[in-house]
Amino acid sequence: MTVHAIPKIMTIEALRTGYLRGSFTPLEVIESIVQRARDSEDYHVWITPPSLELIAPYLVNIQHMSVSEYPLWGIPFAIKDNIEVRGWPVTAGCPEFSSISEQHAIVVERLIAAGAIPVGKANLDQFATGLVGTRSPYGETHNALRPELISGGSSSGSAVAVALGQAAFSLGTDTAGSGRIPAALHGLIGYKPAVGAWPSTGLVPACRSIDCITVFAHDLEDAVAVDRTVRGPHSEDPFSKDRPLGPTRAPAKWLLPQGKLNFFGPFAEAYETAWLTAKQTMLQSGLNVEEVDISLLQEAAALLYEGPLVAERWADLEMFVEQHPGTLFPVTENILRTGSKETFTAAALFRAQHRLAEIRRSTEELLQNAVLILPTCGGTWTREQVCQDPVQTNSQMGLYTNHCNLLDLSAIAIPAGKVAEDMPFGITLFTLPEHEAAMVEAAKMVEQYQERILVAVCGLHMRGMSLEPQMTGFGAFFVEEAQTAPAYRLYKLDTNPPKPGLVHTHENGEAIELELWSMPLSSFGAFTAAIPAPLGMGKIQLYDGRVVSGFIGEASAAQDGVDMTHLGGWRNIVLGDLEGTKQASNV
Repeated sequence: MTVHAIPKIMTIEALRTGYLRGSFTPLEVIESIVQRARDSEDYHVWITPPSLELIAPYLVNIQHMSVSEYPLWGIPFAIKDNIEVRGWPVTAGCPEFSSISEQHAIVVERLIAAGAIPVGKANLDQFATGLVGTRSPYGETHNALRPELISGGSSSGSAVAVALGQAAFSLGTDTAGSGRIPAALHGLIGYKPAVGAWPSTGLVPACRSIDCITVFAHDLEDAVAVDRTVRGPHSEDPFSKDRPLGPTRAPAKWLLPQGKLNFFGPFAEAYETAWLTAKQTMLQSGLNVEEVDISLLQEAAALLYEGPLVAERWADLEMFVEQHPGTLFPVTENILRTGSKETFTAAALFRAQHRLAEIRRSTEELLQNAVLILPTCGGTWTREQVCQDPVQTNSQMGLYTNHCNLLDLSAIAIPAGKVAEDMPFGITLFTLPEHEAAMVEAAKMVEQYQERILVAVCGLHMRGMSLEPQMTGFGAFFVEEAQTAPAYRLYKLDTNPPKPGLVHTHENGEAIELELWSMPLSSFGAFTAAIPAPLGMGKIQLYDGRVVSGFIGEASAAQDGVDMTHLGGWRNIVLGDLEGTKQASNV
């Protein structure tokens, strides 16, 4: 066995397959994880990092178990360091708060009983107060794909551990989006069950009445496997509930937000484009899609941090903060202390709760037999930008997530394309708790719809041209107008009807106008197979640096065609032909 046999991207299926075939052992997987963690220390993923000494008892634990009988046998998982593991420190991102846990959190206990192996305690925004991943005395957790960007919080280390192949899945927590935003920034699944569906005993609370333990994974099925293992009430947990998943069927309605949404940060425009592409995919899907007003959700989101409900955070941590002056991050302490405002009276709290009940009732009516789809994030930031403005940047990250737990909704964040290279885009599906199984089914469907590819067309397949119906027939839709890099020449081919031949050249190239269309990946092969010579499908470099699939002419196109590069694009060629025909008829 070599280290290369261990999957770089760990999933439950890949590891179980390897175990059953004898490709590697749990010990070899753990040794690989320990080494990977050492190699990425500057990413600040861990507070208690993986080590053979730490993990050895759990390797011994599975020796009497059968891999075929225990669904998570030998599967390594990371734990956010506000969730307890017996005998390990729990810090909640604050060294002075640290203590050795006497018991496992209930969810950890259930996972270990199913054969899973805890590997370490992951970094987090201190006391789970943040959505950026930079508020930790243990270091800013770097984004696994682009280290200059934020990793998302507060479950930063949990997401990055999975993204870097140091766990097959990880436990995070979610009060206002902490189990979903890091997923979106790393192209992961972020599954947030209904409040109380997973016991929270053993969790250092942020807002105990609405906190959820969550899971990050590469595959939806892996998240479902974890949910299947840990779901269910516990007699010692007063906040846990019997919340069955409900029937497994697709929702009757698919809801999208009305109008223009707000996007932010240095990549705001690209985020908006990614959202509009995802939205258009759903509108073109043939499903029962309806656009709805989400202003009530935004009002509920404001209640979480701008009203007296924030006092719940202070209620849990007031004594520690007062007894340990100067130990917290200043931004963390300032946020916690907002819960002690004199204006946040008991009467103000009741007024907020009454309004929240009204919004919750309206939301229940809106989401009956329906799933709501929103962007998970409206943007992202560099870590430097967050450092310069830690409050406003953090606040904007929760724009489309904060409402969820207050309104008692289930949610699952899934990948939905890209913002840019190494920058995934994600959407979140929301349902009522009794429709949570339908939410999972909907996520599977959306994943299929979202598996698309950008195709550049420069001739008869463009809008208004004769072969546009071929594009729409393959399920494609128009995204945007674009230009090639100035490295192409455009030829008019001697075919019937005439077609363009776009040829890459190393000299005398120009930028050529074209269109970008989004096509289902499942249709792309059949579409490509139907392209006649001397045309084919290749890679086209765009003016803005992107590289996409598109129509390319063979070298013979330059020999047999008429060079029309000077006109800049096929539309101008067509207009020129029409004008020539018109002039000839006048003569």
